[in-house]
Amino acid sequence: MPDAAAPRLLCVEVYQGTPLSYLTETAAGLLDALARTTVFVPTTTRTREQYGRIHLPCPPPQFAICANGGHILVDGVSDPAWHARVARRLAEESAPLAEVRERLSASADPAWLLKERMAEDLFAYAVVNRALLPAGWLEELGEWAAGRGWTVSLQGRKVYVVPRALTKSAALAEVARRTGAELTLAAGDSLLDADLLTAADLAWRPGHGELADAGWAPPGVTALGTAGVLAGEEILRAFLARTAPLAQTAS
Repeated sequence: MPDAAAPRLLCVEVYQGTPLSYLTETAAGLLDALARTTVFVPTTTRTREQYGRIHLPCPPPQFAICANGGHILVDGVSDPAWHARVARRLAEESAPLAEVRERLSASADPAWLLKERMAEDLFAYAVVNRALLPAGWLEELGEWAAGRGWTVSLQGRKVYVVPRALTKSAALAEVARRTGAELTLAAGDSLLDADLLTAADLAWRPGHGELADAGWAPPGVTALGTAGVLAGEEILRAFLARTAPLAQTAS
């Protein structure tokens, strides 16, 4: 795209003094319209602290889903009953986080491991130099984790090790139940979004990210050719087109 035709951008996240995440100004207007006429639920693998860095140009959402479904925020506060429910399920179906984190740390090489972190006492991830990852390491870790109720995925520079029972789709179902939603729409670009997209009534994935790289487009998921910030605009227009009849009926 020629520089003169590039869209105007609005920064929505600053980290350590550096602008980090953006929307187009057009997308900002579309998001504001969507949030005022529907139940808009930001859904992310980010921790609550990381999510708190995002300042969206719309009314504050009543609900948000963080930590890959480990927390449902209600007016910005984690619902303790939901988190306790998740914790019980993880204890029943997954090996302890400490065991998994120990394996991740022990199998990593300082030559390519940049940092290793635990997120919300729910899952672990490592930031790596992807070019130096040894052949077979990811597959070996994945096989080990699978036998203990965990999954492994490589997304950009991050290796996520997440309990199989920790899902965005479960949190989505809970929010839909509480709100009486007649239609659920979702969008996402990462492997950790796949269960969310397949659980929604209708879903979209942009032309960038791990799902696009894998050619992932099951029934009910619209695969867009558009990538980057312009994909955000296209998705928001699709959401508004689908929800407008419902908003008119409600009014």
